[in-house]
This record gives sequence, structure tokens and C-alpha cells, in this order.
Amino acid sequence: MKKDRGLLFVLSGPSGVGKGTIMKEIRQQETNLKYSISMTTRQPREGEIDGVHYHFTEKEKFQEMIENNKLLEWAEFVGNYYGTPIDYVTETLDKGDDVILEIEVQGALQVKKNYPEAIFIFLMPPSLSELRNRIVGRGTEPEDIINNRLSIAREEIEMMSLYDYVVENDKVELACERIKAISIAEHCRRDRLEDKYKQLLEAE
Repeated sequence: MKKDRGLLFVLSGPSGVGKGTIMKEIRQQETNLKYSISMTTRQPREGEIDGVHYHFTEKEKFQEMIENNKLLEWAEFVGNYYGTPIDYVTETLDKGDDVILEIEVQGALQVKKNYPEAIFIFLMPPSLSELRNRIVGRGTEPEDIINNRLSIAREEIEMMSLYDYVVENDKVELACERIKAISIAEHCRRDRLEDKYKQLLEAE
């Protein structure tokens, strides 16, 4: 039997909520989710590796990819560009494998417009004070940038209604289990399976 086309999962949420930490944990586990590495024009943080955490690139090259429609989505956030190269996503889905994107909210809204059948998961902090603690704990941004991120976070949380699922990142292990459960549940949806099983009945 031909393998069904893969499902596209989109994980996003406010900056500092822990998207990268969650994805690192999921990638270390045995799952059917293939990770799509985003492209960005921001500078690497300490410990980040090009081609592993992000594809780091220059703004000129990024803008070229926008013009040539080589990105599934892209967004500008705090002066830097972030985006998802489209070729890897399309090829992986066509093989029947699932893909998960870890992207900013602006980018997720673009994917929703361009690929509405994707499954959208909003990663939520336990509280705004905890979100601030996580951003401050990075030790990588000055106070004005931190306040700007928190202001944007409030606006992004108000967009939660555009998502299919909400996962609270209270503990990394629990958040990962919830995301994996969503993946399993989506593959068991009646509307995805009905036609296939009706064909089995007709073949008897």
C-alpha cells in the first residue's frame, strides 16, 4: 500500500518560551517527526552550530530566497530574518514522513495561509513572569530588548485562537509527551483514514 503523504506540524510561541529546548529534546527521542532547520540572519548564540541549530546566512542571500519563492514562510523579528526553506519540507512530506517546524508566530501565520492543512501547536509559558525569567536567564539581551520581547509576547499570546492545540511548557518532558500525543492523535483522525478503510471494504 502506498505510504500516505506526511503531516506538517508547526510549533511556535512567544520568544523565550522554550521552543528550542523542546525541539532539542524531541530530536533526541525516537519519533516520526523530521525536524526542518530554519534559516536566520541573526548571529549564532554561544554553542549554536550552523546547519544544526539554524542555517545562518547573510541578509542579501535571505532576501534573494524571498524573491525566488524558496521559503515556506519568513518573518522579521527584532531586526533579524527567520525562514523555512521550502524544498526540504516538500520533499520530506512527499516521502510520507512528518515534518515539524519550530518557528516564530509571524512565520506560523504565513504557513497557515500558504499551507492551511498543517497542524498548529502554540507553546505557552506557565506565566508571563516565568517567561521574563527565562529571557533574562539567557543573559544575551539588554533590558530594552527584553521589554520589547515581552511586549511582543503579549500580542502573540492573544493570537492563540488561530492554533489547533496549546501545550504549556511547564516541564520539558511533559511538553514533549503532549506534542508526541498530538502527532499520534492527528494520524488517527477519521477524516484522514476513512477513504483508505472504505477501499479495504470494497476490496473484500
